[in-house]
Amino acid sequence: MTKSLYVGNLPWNITSEELTAAFEAHGSVISSRIITDRDTGKSRGFAFVEVENDAAPKLIKAMNGHEFNGRSLVVNEARPKNKKQ
Repeated sequence: MTKSLYVGNLPWNITSEELTAAFEAHGSVISSRIITDRDTGKSRGFAFVEVENDAAPKLIKAMNGHEFNGRSLVVNEARPKNKKQ
């Protein structure tokens, strides 16, 4: 099973590869996806990192508050997306 982690307060110029590498220093990463503005294509400052269930608590503890390119990351378990009715 996998868990999705929310990663906020990202530097605007970070790449998915850099984000994956930062998390892989503390555990196994399945994938990472930086969320971009659909009109401009620029980063919105947050991402989702998919990890194994058992690695999630360790990664959250290691990366939450971690300084990355001058910004303090916010990392927690992603909440399910609310469906519009």
